[in-house]
This record gives sequence, structure tokens and C-alpha cells, in this order.
Amino acid sequence: MAQKILNKNLNKASKEKKDEFYTQIIDIEKELKHYRDQFRGKVVFCNCDDPKESNFVKYFSRSFEHLRLKKLIATHYKDANLFTDESPYKLEYTGDKNGNRMPDPSEFMTEMIGTGDFRSEECVELLKEADIVITNPPFSLFREYVAQLMEHNKKFLILGNQNAIIYKEIFKFVKENNMWLGYDNGGTKWFQVPTDYDIPTESRIKVENGIKFFSMGSIMWFTNLDTTKRHEELILYKKYTPEEYPKYDNYDAIEVSKFLDIPMDYAGVMGVPITFLDRYNPEQFEIVGSNRGVDQDPNGVYGRGSFLNGKETFKRLFIKNKKVKK
Repeated sequence: MAQKILNKNLNKASKEKKDEFYTQIIDIEKELKHYRDQFRGKVVFCNCDDPKESNFVKYFSRSFEHLRLKKLIATHYKDANLFTDESPYKLEYTGDKNGNRMPDPSEFMTEMIGTGDFRSEECVELLKEADIVITNPPFSLFREYVAQLMEHNKKFLILGNQNAIIYKEIFKFVKENNMWLGYDNGGTKWFQVPTDYDIPTESRIKVENGIKFFSMGSIMWFTNLDTTKRHEELILYKKYTPEEYPKYDNYDAIEVSKFLDIPMDYAGVMGVPITFLDRYNPEQFEIVGSNRGVDQDPNGVYGRGSFLNGKETFKRLFIKNKKVKK
């Protein structure tokens, strides 16, 4: 029995290691430069970040005075099932005191009572103090993580997989314009991973100066901070024809396989790739559903897969152009 429990704990620890993706400073800088005015006088909380290792902590501590932050909080998570003497700790940084724009551990870091899990009572109390939460949360806990942010009405900027857009727990926030995408989305991002992290696809792993990196595609910045891009109108140039835009077998909606081909004169519902969200302007379009998760539509229309000539399409958002009248 003891061996079974040990194996279970080790398997759990191994699974959680798959969530250990450390964001590179270059990716953080490329995104966060767009929000500088929104940080002024704010308490920023990085609640999935080892203060000694996190590049989010490095970015905000080095830029603390420039951004005019009020406070930076970061919490370190320690898996209770891993056998180590190190206790979890937290950082509460209020400005440069040692002249190198990095926190002095003896002054700003203290041990935590629990494990540092973002769901713990200790971390929730810190969350209540925060104005903006910025981190790369565990992808396997993304739904639960976002639900907590929404419950506490927090501003946030977090990394997640593109597929999260149509998770039923996430899509409702997207549809209601409580959550959208940031600036530097898609493409391939390289994340630092533990040295014992391994997958069969060698091309997705590289080692530089003894540090291991893992590549991931379709990574998005999810946020409810205002962005200039969500106020930019998508320029449409094509006109609707039944030949070019067929209707689905099971929906009163047309298929638009590339969002740049959205017809300028169609007033009905259109199915577009989920990458459309990167160019979504809520003043121009309305999101009415997706083809995943039937319970995301109160009328029970959308949610089933969308079919063309008996063949199921890829993931789709269903949208309407607000500026075209029937």
C-alpha cells in the first residue's frame, strides 16, 4: 500500500512538472510594453512565480520605478509531495533599496505558511490586495485559475493556449467581453523547462548554456486590460456570394474559412476560425457562439460541431457584423 501511495505521489509530481514553463524575458517585454500607463500606482501580483527565478519578477523589479508601481507581490509554489527542505516563500517588493533594481531577499522575502498554491487561503488574501495579476499559470489549471480571477474581479494578463478560447468555462467570458487577447499572440514561443523535462519530439527541445527550452505554438496572452487593437476596425473588402460562402449543414450560418475574407455585406451569422479573436473589435462584431460546448448557448443552437457537406469543420467562432443591417 505504501508503495502505491508513493507511486501515485510521484506520478502526480511528474504531471505537475509538465506545467513548469518559465516565460522568457523577451516575450514578457514584447507584451508588457503596451500596458505601461495601466501599471501606475498599482499592486501587481505574480502568483505562480518563484521570486528567485521568475522573469516576470525580474521585469517588474527592474522597471518598478519606471512603471511607478505601488507594490510587487510574487509567490513560490512548493509541491508538498516532493521531498525537499526548501520552504515556499513570497516576495513583497516596494521599491529599490540596494541600488541594483533587484529585491534584497533578506528585506523583501518571507516564508509562507502553506504550499504557495494560488488557491490557498494565504494566496487568496494576497490576491485581494492586488490590482493586476500577471503570470504564466499552470495550463492544466487554466479554467480554475481564470474562474478565481473573475470571482475576485481582478485585472489580469496571463498566458494560455489558443484552444482555451472555446473551453466552455472560458468562452462565456470571451462572449460577454470580459476577457480578450493581448498583442503578441500565436506563433512559437520557447519556454524554459526543468532539466529532466522530456518529450519524444526532439525538435521541440533545445539546450542553451545548460538551460533546457521547450517550444509551444498557439500561445496567447489573455487579458481584461484595455488594448488599442481591440478598438481597431477590421477592414473588409469582399462581398457575399452563396458560391464562395456555403451554409453549414446544421446551422443557419455561413462558413468563412479565413477571417480576413469576412464579407462586408453579410448580416447573418458567420463561422470563422478562432484566430479571429486576435482581431476582434466588439464595436464592429458580436460573438454569438462557437461550435464547441452546446451549453454555452442559452438557446441551444450553437455548440455542436459545424458540418459542410457531411464533413466536420475545425473549431469555429460564430459572429455577426454589427454594422450590417438586414
